[in-house]
Amino acid sequence: LLLFTWIETSNEFNGFDWVVFLGTGVWFFWSIVLLSFLGILAAYTTLLLVLEFLLCWEKNQLFLHWYHKILILITILFCSLLLWILLTYWKDRWLTIGLSLQIFALYIHLSSTSVMVLLSWPVAIYVIHLEGEARMRRFQITSIERKRNKRCNMHTKLRMAIGLPFVLILLCLYVVPFGIYSACVQDKDKLGPKPNFFGHRGAPMVGLSMMDVGFCEANRKEMNILFHSEELCLDKVPFLMHDYDLRRTTNILDVMPNASHEHSSFFNWDFLSTLNAGKWFSGSWIKPFFRMKPLSEADKERARNQKIPKLSELLELAQKEKKLVIFDLNAPPQSHPSRSSYIHLVVSVILDSKIEQPLIFWLPDSDRKYVRSKAPGFQHISRLFTVEELRKENITRINVDYKRLFYNGLKEYKAANITINLYIVNEPWLFSLAWCSRIHSVTTDNIQILKEINHPYYFITPKFYLFMWIFMDILSAVFIVAIFHFYWRRESQSEKILHGITSYTGSHCLQKAGPTFNVSLKNLRSLKLWSGNHEMEYPDSEVIIPEVVNETTAPTMHPTDDVGQPVPTEPAFEPIQAPTSETNREATLKIVLLTLEANEPTVPFTEKPPP
Repeated sequence: LLLFTWIETSNEFNGFDWVVFLGTGVWFFWSIVLLSFLGILAAYTTLLLVLEFLLCWEKNQLFLHWYHKILILITILFCSLLLWILLTYWKDRWLTIGLSLQIFALYIHLSSTSVMVLLSWPVAIYVIHLEGEARMRRFQITSIERKRNKRCNMHTKLRMAIGLPFVLILLCLYVVPFGIYSACVQDKDKLGPKPNFFGHRGAPMVGLSMMDVGFCEANRKEMNILFHSEELCLDKVPFLMHDYDLRRTTNILDVMPNASHEHSSFFNWDFLSTLNAGKWFSGSWIKPFFRMKPLSEADKERARNQKIPKLSELLELAQKEKKLVIFDLNAPPQSHPSRSSYIHLVVSVILDSKIEQPLIFWLPDSDRKYVRSKAPGFQHISRLFTVEELRKENITRINVDYKRLFYNGLKEYKAANITINLYIVNEPWLFSLAWCSRIHSVTTDNIQILKEINHPYYFITPKFYLFMWIFMDILSAVFIVAIFHFYWRRESQSEKILHGITSYTGSHCLQKAGPTFNVSLKNLRSLKLWSGNHEMEYPDSEVIIPEVVNETTAPTMHPTDDVGQPVPTEPAFEPIQAPTSETNREATLKIVLLTLEANEPTVPFTEKPPP
């Protein structure tokens, strides 16, 4: 469960690494480390489960070493702790799992039906075997005992414990599509156009986000819109910066280590412009993104000399390439001197850059009236507010977290003709869900992968899914019924042979003459009949088996005591041990029956010796 949960939240891996970096100060792919560790634990427990099943199948006694007991206990505690952390401190990640089920529930349903067909094989063996043993026991007990033991029959309880959950799960799988909703199940003519891309910090997986290399890569990838985070330094110069401090993306630890934890807005531009902002990207052994491709030598050389760019530099490039720009303007800290006027300063810088106003998507909600009065050509975009509030502010675009939008009325915003941008969408399955939901644009770090998607993944038409649903249900039902019927016939044939031997020896041998011997239940239990791969034992009763006597053999003389009564002796031969092979078992039983029938007339009548 935890492994599945973590895999489904793969779109949030970079955010998890960022949270760990803020707490530890070390940038690493902690999400991948945790994923690998959970995969190892899942493989270990699965291997133990498979070995346990094989040992039970071979009738071997189970013995778990105390090493494994300790490891399993640690695994349970560790997984429980992680699930508690996710439930307590990362609740919104469960929304991602719910969204992923909209995509994968269809395929989980079809694959689960196939798994139930495979599970029907061991279930049929055990249920039918238990049914056969129950019939044998009912055959041996009286009617009074049958009534007394009816409610406490262990075999009946075992059959119910194994068979009933199997049947209930199977029925649920057959009808679960009635409750499945997926945006990717629709007709092809209703599929909307491919969403546009907002380049989050340029194209950071192929080029440095805070430099012109990132912009050039974004331009080469035909990205229409650029998304950046802005800060304002002490001398009122807006610059591009995603992190709160300068430790990860600059060389401030080498230049001024004592001030490395300070907020980036508490430095002057003269100092910020001297920092190197590219060596961490090109020379570090830890890549910023796990799936990032290696940089070319030209880009590496360019990155090594990169400085922190100003907002005005980004605007000049956007004006030159006619690209739309949207930026998340971070408010300075409370003690910053420009805390109350940073909106006015940024608007002034944008207007001074001479960029066309329609190319600016204005995101901050503060001082919108002032922005509209100074720059009426800006396209205003807002957060996830109600439709009434958006209409009041005359806003027709929203930039929202994908988790919150899908659970807060996507249809309501689409009905109001509001343009929607989702952030941050990095996984193909999530991009496919946005495409099928007719989302207009997405903000992404993974432009090089998403750009290659020409058709949404996991897209399926309703008619085809209906066909697959009915076909898989019918096919699985046929296979399951056939498997149960096959093992039921094998069990019935074995029981007929067993009943034939028991009825013959019980009804005839008590009246036949000749040397006889008693075979008690303890000795007779060594004669095992195999139904499939499972043993069936004789009932708890005493059976008399006659000794085969040839005509040329002298009669066996029994020793007598002083009174002249014969003294009971040990059996002349050991109990028969039946082979485990199905073919040998049937051949042996036929030989025993033929031998008993051939020697029946030659057996003289004698009384059973006293016990």
